[in-house]
Amino acid sequence: MKELVEFIAKSLVDDPDDVHVHTVERDQAILLELEVAQNDLGKVIGRQGRTARAIRAVLAAAGQKTRRRYTLDILD
Repeated sequence: MKELVEFIAKSLVDDPDDVHVHTVERDQAILLELEVAQNDLGKVIGRQGRTARAIRAVLAAAGQKTRRRYTLDILD
């Protein structure tokens, strides 16, 4: 899942070298922390959060297949 989020984020931003995804294991879910350059933050979030919501929907669908729950946090 980490590679999936990283691929999507790198496709959206102007500076793909500044995209980093960190994985944190929690009790029942896996937290993916997405870190991008400050000027690319708006591109990852999108208008009214639509792009971020779409990335989370893809994660939820992929998580159904592996029977795991994934959460995405976008760090600023």
